[in-house]
Amino acid sequence: MTESEHEMVSGARFDDVGLPGAAFHDVNLAEALFEDVNLSNARFDDVNLSGARFDNVNLSGATIRGARLVDVSLDGDIRGLRVWGVDVVPLIDAELNRRQPGREKMRPTDANGYREAWALLERLWPETIARARALPPELLHESVDGEWSFIETLRHLVFATDAWVLRTVLGEQSPWDPLDLPHDEMHDTPPVPRDRTVRPSLDEVLVLRADRMGKVRAIIAELTDERLAERTTPVAEPGYPASDSYLVDDCLSCILGEEWEHRQYAERDLAVLETS
Repeated sequence: MTESEHEMVSGARFDDVGLPGAAFHDVNLAEALFEDVNLSNARFDDVNLSGARFDNVNLSGATIRGARLVDVSLDGDIRGLRVWGVDVVPLIDAELNRRQPGREKMRPTDANGYREAWALLERLWPETIARARALPPELLHESVDGEWSFIETLRHLVFATDAWVLRTVLGEQSPWDPLDLPHDEMHDTPPVPRDRTVRPSLDEVLVLRADRMGKVRAIIAELTDERLAERTTPVAEPGYPASDSYLVDDCLSCILGEEWEHRQYAERDLAVLETS
């Protein structure tokens, strides 16, 4: 074992390091930052990950044995998660549906189901907006636990609609507004804007939201089961998502999920801001 393997590298950052098959023994990597790192098929044996934070990680096919999972928070695209051999995702899904009435409607299987789901979203969002308006405007730019601020959440929903409805379903080559805010995990993709420094007012962002929600409303109002099964025509201009053909059902399902989940996040964070 080399002397370097015993080194204290607390707080280190690793960039552009290629060490496939490397072994680390008795190394203190506390508070290290691993960013855009490939750890596929890596093995972790007797490793202390207490207090670690994992954002945008791919754990597909991971096996965790003998773990001490105490006070752990987990969210994301979770499918086929087995705890002691039991797939717990259906159990969690049922509990979330119980806690969040209407959530079960966000996975429609036909056009009428989409209309019902969208009508519910349009009833719920004004309640959340009214709750936000009751706060001092500056708090709507505040992050809670490192998450997007309320304004940033609305900006992201404008982006999601521009990407999956205007660009993909309607075929607009470049639907972007300067206030669009892509998800943090997305690499910069010109001409898609990404400006984290601007601080638009709530009313400015709500104008965009009203326009985008109106366009989704119009599509869903005329939606048929046959249209859901159709594929979109790829756009020529670069952007996000990639210029490809997508099922209309998948595009609209994405929007329902974005609208529902981000409203839940917003409600959660507004509750914190109300006590500040």
